[in-house]
Amino acid sequence: MRNSEIALIFNQIADILEIKGENPFRVRAYQKVVRVLESLAEEVEEIYQTRELKNIPGVGEGIARKIEELLTTGKLQYYEELKESVPSGLVELLSISEVGPRTASLLHKELGIKSVKDLEKAVRKHRIKDLPGMGEKTEENILRGIELLKRRKGRMLLGKAYPLAQSIIDSLKKLSEVDRISSAGSLRRMKETIGDIDILVTSKKPAKVMEVFLSLPQIAEVLASGETKSSVIMEGGLQVDVRVVKPDSFGAALQYFTGSKPHNIKLRELANKRGLKINEYGVFKIKSGKKVAGRKEEDVYATLNLPYIPPELREERGEIEAGQEGSLPKLISLKSIKGDLHVHSKWSDGSDAIMELAEAARKLKYQYIAICDHSKSLGVAGGLSERDLERQIAEIRKVNEKLHPFRVLAGSEVDIRSDGRLDFEDDILKELDIVIAAIHTGFKQDRETITNRIIKAMKNKFVHVLAHPTGRVLHEREPYQVDMEAIIKEAKRTGTFLELNAFPARLDLNDVHCRRAREEGVMVTLGTDAHHKMQLDSMYYGVATARRGWLEDKDILNTLSLKELLKILKRN
Repeated sequence: MRNSEIALIFNQIADILEIKGENPFRVRAYQKVVRVLESLAEEVEEIYQTRELKNIPGVGEGIARKIEELLTTGKLQYYEELKESVPSGLVELLSISEVGPRTASLLHKELGIKSVKDLEKAVRKHRIKDLPGMGEKTEENILRGIELLKRRKGRMLLGKAYPLAQSIIDSLKKLSEVDRISSAGSLRRMKETIGDIDILVTSKKPAKVMEVFLSLPQIAEVLASGETKSSVIMEGGLQVDVRVVKPDSFGAALQYFTGSKPHNIKLRELANKRGLKINEYGVFKIKSGKKVAGRKEEDVYATLNLPYIPPELREERGEIEAGQEGSLPKLISLKSIKGDLHVHSKWSDGSDAIMELAEAARKLKYQYIAICDHSKSLGVAGGLSERDLERQIAEIRKVNEKLHPFRVLAGSEVDIRSDGRLDFEDDILKELDIVIAAIHTGFKQDRETITNRIIKAMKNKFVHVLAHPTGRVLHEREPYQVDMEAIIKEAKRTGTFLELNAFPARLDLNDVHCRRAREEGVMVTLGTDAHHKMQLDSMYYGVATARRGWLEDKDILNTLSLKELLKILKRN
């Protein structure tokens, strides 16, 4: 049983326990393990065979026994019994952003609602508004949540699709019959959600490639199988297509299937003006039919007198014109990142001690890491009191004595209250190396209120960074109503940095806002929002989004060396 399957079961256990009103600490224990399992670099089964399951962060004796039962029997008796205690469709209600466990329980008890379909009918007939704690606004919000659920079905977060694609590519790469292989489509462009996965291969023995591909254990259903193309549905519902193409067409096919469609249309228009035709097989002269390029992707662009355009930029947002003018950005790369500026420790809702996080960061060749645990108002996340924060700062200083020249920055993710005041007073904020301000409550305030609330926080001279500026959680929560143009301009005026939260379910700032920040001269910070050390690897997705936003090294704060960073934080 794979990590994704175990995580899905534990996630449903947490959902059912919430609906039943069980102890919230039990619920959070399962949710915590789900986050860990989803970001583990190796399969739990391998850990089980070689060492103790309790070595996995957040896995205690009880959960270790449940994992063992799943690995050895393929089932979990506790889960099977728990499922019988609630209607099966009730759990899906929690996928709607406006429906929490209490609401789901109330809807079932009062109206007999057992599924999303039942709920939509009830909302459209206005049967919800008269229930306790409900109203017309609640009905509107639930309907909006149902529409969001419908839109996201069939799409997978980049943070789940990318590892899946890489595991397939790694399996096929091992074959001596495979010469070249690459992902294509929206995955190669690193979009935040993925509709399907395209993989291109060159091989002299395509039948062997397809045989191995179709035997992969993650496959739930085979849609089509052929010698040069096969399509399957993987666990989780994502479609994967593998195509074998000829070596002299690989570059053209890679360009064609990477897209995007508007980018490719623009290229075809340029080609046509030059008397050329571009398709998945190559670049051809229209009059003679002679093939002039196709083996390398770079050659496809060169025939149009264009430099190679990185896949992340191929969205028809001016990248072709920039290429013609010689003004394409030199995009940031992962190796440019010198540290992580948003990490949580076990002082609040993280899994690891500060020293453990620091050691993990050193293994990534970082120069620094910022511990930014939650502030006191966020009790559900174990927010720190002023006294706790002072004790944490003292611990960080001791850690730094042992790890020099590596540096742990003492920070805080300070809550922005509903009126724009910060959760801590200035006398403690000034003791910190870095302060990031964030909204975690009051998401339903109107656009003007929430924008002014954030701007008030940004005006505080001790605030360095605005964290996850729109508050979105992909597939779970829409962005709150905020005027990002006003926020970006205020960031420029106050010298506040805007965070690109690299956690795959956030990626907030999005690519469009990253580019606007760049245009306004506002620097962006990258932070994984990691709650355990294995999530530090999420930086990869933040860098990918930064690249989609045209960001270069100079646009990102944590490309600076430790010395440069401390200087600019102190100045700001």
